[in-house]
Amino acid sequence: MAHNHNHQGGHGHHHHGASSNIKVAFFLNLGFTIFELFGGLWINSMAILSDALHDLGDSLSLGLAWYFEKVSKRGRNQKFTFGYKRFSLLGAVINSLILLIGSFFILWEAIPRIWNPQEVNATGMMGFAVVGILVNGAAVLRLKSGASLNERAVRLHLMEDVLGWVAVLIGGIILYFYDVPFIDPLLSVAITIYVLYNVIGNLRDTTTILLQASPPHIKPADVEAKLKDIQEIKSVHDLHIWTLDGSYNVLTMHAVVSTDLHPQVAEDLKKRVRSLMASIDIQHVTMEMEAQNEECSLQGCI
Repeated sequence: MAHNHNHQGGHGHHHHGASSNIKVAFFLNLGFTIFELFGGLWINSMAILSDALHDLGDSLSLGLAWYFEKVSKRGRNQKFTFGYKRFSLLGAVINSLILLIGSFFILWEAIPRIWNPQEVNATGMMGFAVVGILVNGAAVLRLKSGASLNERAVRLHLMEDVLGWVAVLIGGIILYFYDVPFIDPLLSVAITIYVLYNVIGNLRDTTTILLQASPPHIKPADVEAKLKDIQEIKSVHDLHIWTLDGSYNVLTMHAVVSTDLHPQVAEDLKKRVRSLMASIDIQHVTMEMEAQNEECSLQGCI
C-alpha cells in the first residue's frame, strides 16, 4: 500500500496541490448535491434522492478529506504525541454514521413505493443523470493525477457516483419508453444497498484500526521471522504492530541480543531493522534491546 507520512519539508507543494484538488471536487460535489435534492423532490424520483444521499456522503468525505489534508500537516505536540493522523478516522466514523442514517431513511421511503409507484418525470430524470455524469466526471478528472491516499480514495468515490448516474440514466430511458414506474424506487433501493455495503465495510475497517489490530497486509508472525533472520537477534518478544490511520504503521518490540554487543554494532543493528521494516511498510519502529540473561522488565512479557 502506498503511504505518505512525511508531511513537512519538500512535500509542501504536493500537499498544497492535493488540498486544492480536493477543495475543487468538494465544492463541485456539494453544489451538485443541493441541486439534486431539489431536483429529486421536483421530479419525484427516489433514485435521484438516493443518489443525492450518496453524493452528500461524498461531499462529507471530500470536505473531511480536504480538512484533514490540512490538519495532517501539523506536527506532534504535547497533547497529540503521535500527531494528527487519527483525526481522519474520526471523520470516517462521523461520515459513515450520517450515511447509515440517511440510507435507512431512503429505504424506508423507497421500499413501499415499489408496490405503490408514483409518477416520475422521466425526461427530468435523464437530464439530471447527464448533468450528474458530467459533474462527477469533471471531479474525477481533477483528481486523476493525485497520488495521496486521500485523493485516491476520493477518486474511487466519485467513479462510483458516475456509475450510479449511468444507472439512473438507463432507468430514465426505460421510464421514457415504457410505463413501469416501479423502476425508480427499485433503482433507489439498489443504489442505497450499494452505499450501505460500502459504509459497513468502511466502518469495519475504521473500527479495526481504532481497536489497534495489526494492519491486514502485515502479519506479526512474518515480521518476527524476518527479525530472527538477523544474526545478532536471538529472539523477539512483546512485539506489537498497529496502524495510526491505515497507512502509517507502527512497531514496538523487545529484541534479545548477544550480551557483548559493541555500541557501534548495536547502532548498525537498529538501522538495519528500521530499513528492513520500512521495506514491509512499517514506518515507525521502537526497539528495546535486552541481553540474553536479562529478565524482561515488563510483567507478563509475551
